[in-house]
Amino acid sequence: MTPPPKLRIGISLGNIGAFHDGLGEFANQVGSRIAAAAPQWRERDGIAFDFHLRDKLVGHFGPEVGYRPVTRWQRLRHATAEPYALWHSLHQLNKTLPPRRCGPRVVTVHDLNYLYHPKAFSRWRHDRRTRALMRRTDQVVAISRYTADDVKRHLGWNGPLEVIYNGARNLSQDTQAPLPGRDPARPFLFHLSRMSPSKNPQVLLDLAAIWPEMDFVFCGPPSDDAKALAAKAQPANVSFHLGISDAQKTWAFAHCTGFLFPSLTEGFGLPPIEAMHFGKPVFLARRTCLPEIGGDAAWYFDDFDAATMKRIVQAGLAEGAAPARIAAVKAHAAQFDWDACAANYLALYRRLLGLAPG
Repeated sequence: MTPPPKLRIGISLGNIGAFHDGLGEFANQVGSRIAAAAPQWRERDGIAFDFHLRDKLVGHFGPEVGYRPVTRWQRLRHATAEPYALWHSLHQLNKTLPPRRCGPRVVTVHDLNYLYHPKAFSRWRHDRRTRALMRRTDQVVAISRYTADDVKRHLGWNGPLEVIYNGARNLSQDTQAPLPGRDPARPFLFHLSRMSPSKNPQVLLDLAAIWPEMDFVFCGPPSDDAKALAAKAQPANVSFHLGISDAQKTWAFAHCTGFLFPSLTEGFGLPPIEAMHFGKPVFLARRTCLPEIGGDAAWYFDDFDAATMKRIVQAGLAEGAAPARIAAVKAHAAQFDWDACAANYLALYRRLLGLAPG
């Protein structure tokens, strides 16, 4: 019989309630791999993992880990029956406090996108909350060098900071389901996001208006922004598909002519890498972290004039059809691996706890 654990590590999802957006994908992918490693950690090191999450997600990561529900009172005081050796908040939007008695407090910072909010009050409110978070943090992990620089520059952070890149699922061998009404033989350009103003979808509608020969397909969760955009009168070559399944997303990546992502504020940007796993030409805004993540495998918009964007996309589609270019795009995407990402977090835990490398 395995003896009871000597130490516990807390993994906090905070107020994440589903796994369909970027933060949810990160929590699900990293959390699942931590849970898979839990039996080995318990047997070898006497360490157990507890997931701190909303009631409706209790049990999601299986029976080898413990669960600690999020409560509203934990924003003011978070008491536990026993101390945690380490507490990791998986994102900087987590409003709950770490337990009063715990060892190193780790926070993954995905972005400081609030810095680009047009309303001064919103910027002030988020900045105040984030600075309070930093005061109760011992170790920061950023998901890109761009985000790491933002943390140092805007928050004045001079404590321990590590960059651990996200992974991105390779869906190229997964089950596919066609989008309703799409002719797979008809070329289309694909955009996937929640379609908030920061994702900059309007410039793609402007591009569609001057390029009637090309179809434009917009997909994403049924957010208020996406539904409002879809409800407006659009050019005949534009279609919206909200709330699509993973199989439909896979089909869209597999059959699109190219992927468009002119986002203004990103901490990483998962959809472009998912598209690259299919060898697709990817077109990004030259903003925030996107040049870092896309590297030489993507094409870039330096401004959002529709005619200029059309020339860049046409040139990229021609270049991107070459077999060598397709192979290079796939190789670039393969660098961003969830197994490696989770392994880096587990290695960080071991260093912070003074354990030998696993």
